[in-house]
Order: sequence, then C-alpha cells, then structure tokens
Amino acid sequence: MAGMVQEDGASSVSSSPLQFFSMMSLSPGFGSPYPWLRELKSEERGLCLIHLLVACANHVAAGSVENANIGLEQISHLASPDGDTVQRIAAYFTEALADRMLKAWPGLHKALNSTKISSITEEIIVQKLFFELCPFLKLSYVITNQAIVEAMEGEKMVHIIDLNSFEPAQWINLLQTLSARPEGPPHLRITGIHEQKEVLEQMALRLTEEAEKLDIPFQFNPIVSKLENVDLESLRKTGEALAVSSVLQMHRLLATDDEMPRRTSPSASRTSSSSHLQRVLHMNRRTLGEWLEKDSVLMFSPSPDSASASASTPLSLAASPKMGSFLNALWSLSPKVVVVTEQESNHNGPSLMERVMEALNFYAAMFDCLESTMSRASIERQKVEKMLFGEEIKNIIACEGIERRERHEKLEKWILRLELAGFGRMPLSYHGMLQARRLLQSYGYDGYKIKEENGCLVICWQDRPLFSVSAWRFRRYD
Repeated sequence: MAGMVQEDGASSVSSSPLQFFSMMSLSPGFGSPYPWLRELKSEERGLCLIHLLVACANHVAAGSVENANIGLEQISHLASPDGDTVQRIAAYFTEALADRMLKAWPGLHKALNSTKISSITEEIIVQKLFFELCPFLKLSYVITNQAIVEAMEGEKMVHIIDLNSFEPAQWINLLQTLSARPEGPPHLRITGIHEQKEVLEQMALRLTEEAEKLDIPFQFNPIVSKLENVDLESLRKTGEALAVSSVLQMHRLLATDDEMPRRTSPSASRTSSSSHLQRVLHMNRRTLGEWLEKDSVLMFSPSPDSASASASTPLSLAASPKMGSFLNALWSLSPKVVVVTEQESNHNGPSLMERVMEALNFYAAMFDCLESTMSRASIERQKVEKMLFGEEIKNIIACEGIERRERHEKLEKWILRLELAGFGRMPLSYHGMLQARRLLQSYGYDGYKIKEENGCLVICWQDRPLFSVSAWRFRRYD
C-alpha cells in the first residue's frame, strides 16, 4: 500500500478493468458506476478507486464542480471507512475534497458544520491512542531523550523547553535515566507549551510525582499558549543548560505567514501569482524541480514568476518570516541541543494536486501501519484514522491560508531552514539508534525500519520514510 501511487499520479499496477475505466470520461451521462465495478476483486477495486480519486481531485483543483460531484458519487459506491485500506483512504480523501468544494458556499459550509462538537478531551485521547498503537512517538522520545542526556553530561542545572507538551511518558523516561547518572541527577526544569491548561496540569502532576519518587529536584513551568505567541526570551535563565524538544509541532508555524484572504473558489489557490510565488519560495531547489517535472500531470500552470524562483539563492528559499524569527529567538537562547521530529512528506506544496498526491502516499503507509497492528473492527483504530489522520487529511486538502496548519515538509527543508538560522547539525549517536531498534524489538513491531540519513534518523514503514528526527546545537556566527 505504501507505494500505491507513483510520482506521476498513475496507478502502479495496470489491469484490464482499469484500462477500460481510464478510457471513460466522468460525465453526467454515465450516472452510477457500471455493475462490473461492484464485482471487482479487492486489488482491482483499489486501482479503480485511486484512479477515480485522482481524477476527482483534478476536477476540484480546476474548479469543475459538476464533474467533481459526479466523481464523488462514483467513489461513494466503492469507498468505505470500514473497508480495506484503499476504501478507507478514499473515504477520508473524498470527505476532504467535498469540504473544499463546500467552502465555495460559506453559508452552506457553516450551516453543515454549525453543530459539530470539537472535544479537546477526545483530541488528547486520540493522540494518546496514536502513541500507544504506533511506535513513531515512542521512537522519537527515545532518540530525543538520548540526545539530551548526551548533551547534558556533567550539567547541574538543566532546562528543557517542550514545544508540544502533552505526553508525560517522554519525560518520565528522561527522569529515570537522569536519576541513574554517575554524578547524580541535575536540577531539572521543564517548560511545557500547550494550548490547553488541563493538559499541562496533568503533565505537572505526573512529572512532579515521578520526580519526588526518584528524589530529583524538579520544576514544571506550564505555558498555556499557541506556539507562535510564546515569548522565548522570557524563558531565559542564567546558569541553566538549555535543551529544546519539538515533536510534530514546528511545521505549524508556517501557517502564520500565510495570511491569505479566504477564497470563494475551490481553485483559488491557483489564481494569485503573488501568493503562488510566496509558496514557491518556501520550497528548496530539488522539490521545486520535482514539482515542475510533474506540472503537466498535475494540471497546474505555474506563474511566470516561478522560473526566476527556481534560480533563487538558498537564502530566498529560507523559512518564512515568522518561522525565521522563531528559530532566531531559539538560537539567541544558546541551546546545547534542539531535537526536531517532523513528518517526512511534503504536504506544503503550492498546488492542491501536489498535496493530494503526496498525502495519498504518506497516509497509505500510515493506514497500513495501523492495519498491521489492529484489527479492522477495532474502535481504537477507527478513532485514530477518523479523528487524527482524517482531520489532518482534511486540513491539508480542504484548507488554505492560516487555516492550513498541517504543513509537513521533508528533512532536507528543515536542514536548510535550521542551518540558515545559525544552528549546526549534531549527528545522532549510535547508542540512540540502538535504543530505538531495541524498542522496536521489545514491542514486536514488524515492518518498521530506522535509517541514518545525513547524521539524522528517519523512521520508515517498510521502505517508506514517514518521520525524521534531527538534532541541532547552537553555533556562533563567524
């Protein structure tokens, strides 16, 4: 499943039903799917679904509401949130495409979502379910903690800033490791940043209890805030050795610089050459080249500005101003180590179709991971797919401007961004990789791999990279 979509958007397997289907045009004359569609085997049905989904996404990107509507109807006969992996993926992607289309009618969109209940408690429960069901966060925490322990060797006053403080397991593990230091544990202060006060209160309670049990001098400093509103300078304290942990959080800062006005057309992301140029400038050279190569396939016409953008210097391809100022503020705190975990996929491309194709490949692997761990009937698996993956897919596809928070980017982009901010790369140690691999073995996680890449670690499902972990240190300018 992880490689179910090729880079050019075509299915990786061909079959006679799909070849026949590819010659059909989605038009009102065809109505409901042909009877043979219902009788297809699982693999053939999956191929048809992917073909339909890509065709429908192209119609949405082009603003062709009538054809997109016909495509959604066709898909609805084959997709299912309770079916096999492709059926479930198709169900969530079509929901996202439909939501994007509905935003062309703000009144209708608001009316259909007016009674939607967003429970913070449920969101936290689902995040914890993801932590339990998949090894990604566990691996990130183990690797991050090892980098912090190594960087803080011999330090007596340690301060950690946790940019997404919701899971106490990470720091309980660190407290236990620090308690066994030959020179004794340091005085530890953790600043936890989260938008929900209740989450931070639970963190403080759990960590304080553990620190008292281990007899470690400890302080938890909660900051109830969005990441972009945090005053990092106020966290400076003389005499402390600083570490920063960012797990699946830093990419959200990219949305704060995209203050585009709300669009009235689903295809409006293609209508403004200035905003298009801004997004192109967010991409590095290699990604831009790949995007241009796929241009004809993705039905996207670049603006005239994109040619000059491709020849830009690395500085012009650097982080957005808000991201840049945030990283500069981190750099000014002189941290001994900054560990960044991010999704290894480009969901921040300039065109809808690029994001659709990238997201299809990424979430196909994520759905496969859950399928290997939990049964299809599992309520927990369904919750993670709907309330975590499904909401991320909807944000990537249906939202634009500041509403689009899930702006995942690849490791090569984060390397460029952090180096431009003045940080130097710290190769993650062999011991950290060894600990991560032992964790996979102890939990019996099959199908997962950890690879070293440019001194960073990449966590894969089969051979598909899904998450990257990189470590950085303060570096003075020459």
